[in-house]
Amino acid sequence: MSTMSNKDNEKIPADLVILNAHELVTMDRKFGAPRIGKKMEELAIINDGAVAVKDGKITFVGSTKDLLEKVQITSSTTKIDASDKLVTPGFIDSHVHLIFAGSRENELAMKLAGKTYLEILDAGGGILKTVRETRKASIDDLVFNGKIILDKMLRHGTTTVEAKSGYGLSTKDEIKSLEAAKTLNDTHPIDVVSTFLGAHAIPPEFKGKTDEYVDLVISDMIPKISEKGLAEFCDVFCEKGIFSIEQTRRILLAAENHGLEKIIHIDEIVDTNGAALAAELKAVQTGHLLQSNDSGLQLMAKAGVIATLLPGTPFCLMLKDYAPARKMIEYGIPIAIATDLNPNCWTESMLMVIVLSCYNMKMSPAEALTAATINAACAIQRENEVGSIEVGKKADIVIFDVPNYYFLSYQFGINLVSKVVKNGKIVIENS
Repeated sequence: MSTMSNKDNEKIPADLVILNAHELVTMDRKFGAPRIGKKMEELAIINDGAVAVKDGKITFVGSTKDLLEKVQITSSTTKIDASDKLVTPGFIDSHVHLIFAGSRENELAMKLAGKTYLEILDAGGGILKTVRETRKASIDDLVFNGKIILDKMLRHGTTTVEAKSGYGLSTKDEIKSLEAAKTLNDTHPIDVVSTFLGAHAIPPEFKGKTDEYVDLVISDMIPKISEKGLAEFCDVFCEKGIFSIEQTRRILLAAENHGLEKIIHIDEIVDTNGAALAAELKAVQTGHLLQSNDSGLQLMAKAGVIATLLPGTPFCLMLKDYAPARKMIEYGIPIAIATDLNPNCWTESMLMVIVLSCYNMKMSPAEALTAATINAACAIQRENEVGSIEVGKKADIVIFDVPNYYFLSYQFGINLVSKVVKNGKIVIENS
């Protein structure tokens, strides 16, 4: 019978270890959380890196040599050899329209024929088609569809998502959607952070009566959703012909009074001066920003509002304009990137978003990876839990079958993920 020495007792216990990583990208918060400006290039890489995990939390980060000296590895410890591989924090997808029913694949042909987003919406397509399908769906239908999406996201390295409602547009159906998101958070490996987006569009029964619908959102939806504890954030689609600056301000101030944090879709199609509103309200994050003016962006930088850029959206809409990421970085705006997954922009892959960020927004590979991890964690106020590989944080880690982070934007069109570790457990083994 073997006995354990005192020296072994002093070692850090581990359920799982990752060894020999060619590059271990830690995203250590000593370089900022969120990172801004030139700090977005600081990935805090350890060559021949290693990680130890116990009870779902990271207990050691360093070199393989140091891990072997300091960590207790037993026959029951799961060992992952990451030789010639890249290891990063799990991706955080901080802008996802997860809860919906149906699809809109026929709209691609309409876009190719020259129809704009608003023209498709006016013809009864777009969001309103998805609203009809979502209203007809049961909560079980919405959970089933959401699970399929989350499964694909997990296979592509995403371990946390922000999930919006917004295809119910009635009190009953918005609650149903957020209850579906809660069920997914309780049952799926991916952490699902819920956002109420009742002000996503004007439902058909309120056509021409937008102020009355805003009153319903404020007086009925927000109080009930807050009372049930179904959302952490409230979002509004602030856009010409949808919700005005003043309507958006009213909704978000009401949400704040009910304990919900503020998010805004801004300046996707036209410049509504949404960036200035986001700064005024000190929103946690904003989405899109394709058309935001310089003065508004500068105000956002001063207020520390995170810009969540969604390059998949102009790609799907075949627009010439993408968000001016280089200008935003120069101004000192914290940048996150996300899929904007929805029936109009259907991708589960943050790898695809990293590629588009580099090729179409001219972000560097390092900036894009920062935006998909630690900055995205900040965009949903989870930077103390996820987004970096640091002792004490959740062991949400991705192992890629490539030697360094440059490959994430260099080799595109395939899934580069080898393994995904979520809360210290291997949940995906693509290889």
